[in-house]
Amino acid sequence: MAGNTNNAKKLTLVPLVLMIFTSVFGFANMPRAFFLMGYAAIPWYILSAILFFIPYAFMMAEYGSAFKKESGGMYSWMEKSVGPKYAFVGTFMWYASYIVWMVNVASTLWVPLSNAIFGYDATANWSLFGLSSVQTLGILGALWIILVTYVSTKGIEKITKVTSIGGTAVALLNIVLLVGGVLVVIMNKGQFAEPVTNVVKAFTNSPNPAYQTPVTVLSFLTFAIFAFGGLEVLGGLVDQTENAEKTFPKGLTLAAIVISVGYAIGIFACGTFTNWGDILSSSDVNMANVAYVLMQNLGYQLGIAFGTSQSVALTMGAWVARFVGLSMFLALSGAFFTLTYSPLKTLIEGAPKQVWPGKLGEIKDGMPINAMKVQAIIVVAMILLVSFGGKSASEFFALLVLMTNVAMTIPYLFLSSAFPAFKKKQLEGKVDKAFVVYKSVGMATTFAVIIGILVGFANVFTIIEPTLSSPAGLSKTLTMIAGPVIFGVFGFFLYSRYEKKHVKNSDNNRKAS
Repeated sequence: MAGNTNNAKKLTLVPLVLMIFTSVFGFANMPRAFFLMGYAAIPWYILSAILFFIPYAFMMAEYGSAFKKESGGMYSWMEKSVGPKYAFVGTFMWYASYIVWMVNVASTLWVPLSNAIFGYDATANWSLFGLSSVQTLGILGALWIILVTYVSTKGIEKITKVTSIGGTAVALLNIVLLVGGVLVVIMNKGQFAEPVTNVVKAFTNSPNPAYQTPVTVLSFLTFAIFAFGGLEVLGGLVDQTENAEKTFPKGLTLAAIVISVGYAIGIFACGTFTNWGDILSSSDVNMANVAYVLMQNLGYQLGIAFGTSQSVALTMGAWVARFVGLSMFLALSGAFFTLTYSPLKTLIEGAPKQVWPGKLGEIKDGMPINAMKVQAIIVVAMILLVSFGGKSASEFFALLVLMTNVAMTIPYLFLSSAFPAFKKKQLEGKVDKAFVVYKSVGMATTFAVIIGILVGFANVFTIIEPTLSSPAGLSKTLTMIAGPVIFGVFGFFLYSRYEKKHVKNSDNNRKAS
């Protein structure tokens, strides 16, 4: 009986696919992709699924299966595969990517809130104390960080319950987008708002003037790779899967197909009701508000397609935008409260205690309160630095998104680069072989190199593109480089400092004995 109960709790194929789908698939990725590349985003998403998502996901699955008894997550994976210093710097860079995420979301969170209240993005007209809209959003972002840090140290049980509603609502948005797009096409007798007159041109050329050169097009790869983020969680699912040797590879492949096809259909659906030139070419549209602009247009087009008056159609559009805004605001708020302490706690608990200076590594009531306060100061400083850098709203939001994409994809390089060393130890019998997809070190190295080249080149093109486009773009390039480099160097310094003291003390103890 006990065995049967155990088996009942294991994941079968369909629940596994659904779990992977909900961990990886992101609604906002589709409107952004259509805004940047139109239908031409679709081939890049499919390419990223084949060359990045599937091979990288199998790596995470092997790591998770081999180190299922380790509580340190990716830190343990890299430590057991390469070494503690590599693991610490890699995990520190992973944590740094969430710092950049917080800078991005704290400044852009007000766009969904504006949509929830007004039915459109009014942030371009917001002003505190005579400051510009960008500076105002920066001040609001800084205040938000302080509030979230304060509340997180007191307990957030009630808030997480409210924000789970937002997660459900965001999931519903995918259905609204797809069903709405189909209804508009049916009512318009098969006509697309963004016409496909030439199939090859439509799926290879972007309607966006900013994405016309090979460098800018290649820089879009970071968006496509970023859309498949969240794969680190898959490592823990192998253990929970029934007949993992057969079910997991099948489930992962099926999930990759479902996610890739889902993204492709979603991006295509955007074009069924949105003409790029008419709706998205305005200077008021940016990467922070494009999802709301697009969904507001869906509500409007549905109204027109069903024969309502223009005023009724506009009202429908405003209410769809409100629904999207409220859903995204609640979901992002929930993610924010969790990510304020979760990555930091993982880093502190995974690393040796002596790494952290002073009382930085203390955990009180399950929360790294001292470290959270320092984190808040760093995030506030970065927000004010970027928001008071003298950029327009469109450039400001674009820079924040690019910074996040670059920072969030760097940990992929650390994990994939450590994989050949992991595979070597596994084949030597030093690591568990419970779940194996890559049968040899050569095979593991080949895919690690492919992923490294793909992510590396995507980030390089993203970083250098602003400078190649304009001499004034050098500041954007330096901003994107600065975050990861500073955090990487600081992580290396922290561990080297610990290593020096630890080795010195160990040597002294040995001599004394």
